[in-house]
Amino acid sequence: MSSLASSSNEQKIAVVTGASSGIGAASARALASEGFKVYCAARRLDRLKALAEEIGGVAFACDVTDRDQVDALAAVVGPRCDVLVNNAGGALGQDPVATANVSDWERMYQINVAGTLQVTQALLGAVEAAHGAIIFITSTAAETAYEGGGGYCGVKAAERYMAGSLRLELAGRPVRVCEISPGMVRTEEFSLVRFGGDQSKADLVYAGVQAPLVAEDIAEAVRWISVLPEHVNIDRLVIRPRAQASNWKVARD
Repeated sequence: MSSLASSSNEQKIAVVTGASSGIGAASARALASEGFKVYCAARRLDRLKALAEEIGGVAFACDVTDRDQVDALAAVVGPRCDVLVNNAGGALGQDPVATANVSDWERMYQINVAGTLQVTQALLGAVEAAHGAIIFITSTAAETAYEGGGGYCGVKAAERYMAGSLRLELAGRPVRVCEISPGMVRTEEFSLVRFGGDQSKADLVYAGVQAPLVAEDIAEAVRWISVLPEHVNIDRLVIRPRAQASNWKVARD
């Protein structure tokens, strides 16, 4: 039975952070297709408004690194949240440890780890009230290190262990804590942001790769987890394109 089939006639509520593009926007659409009222949260309100209008959701400007904005988001969502998708994050740079930009690492930590923590803390009570699920979007960067990935691997590993610790701490309470770990996903912005807007460098990431994942592939996993019965927990789901056997083994033409 779908988690949407409850004794209550209330519409299910979902919150998606980083919803202005990529996996976040695709996840918001996928959840809306299942009947969720989706609160779309991100910094770029213009994009959020268009998305919310498309899916019948709510646009809310929120920088997850700003606690006041996160608390305002929680207040707008209200006392119940059936699904929280912690998607806001991203990578900055791909320099080796010896020459890495410390400010890039600090910014990645603030968004991927501290920001995710703040959102989780602010909405945890509402998720528990709904017997809901928290879905962390991490990365296969958390699976193992790769050259140039010290900063991003580190923050995604931290996010993974946040999810794992939370699952242990909530054992016996009505909250599912789930993790989706995507591999190579081609979106319009992820690699472009990582390389400071250098389109040629961003394109090289996917050069010669037949059918990298797209945002909708990850959104389908978000949708599936969200509608599972409440006793079913997906601890970790690793999703890669067929062409990617590991972080460093990718078949290219």
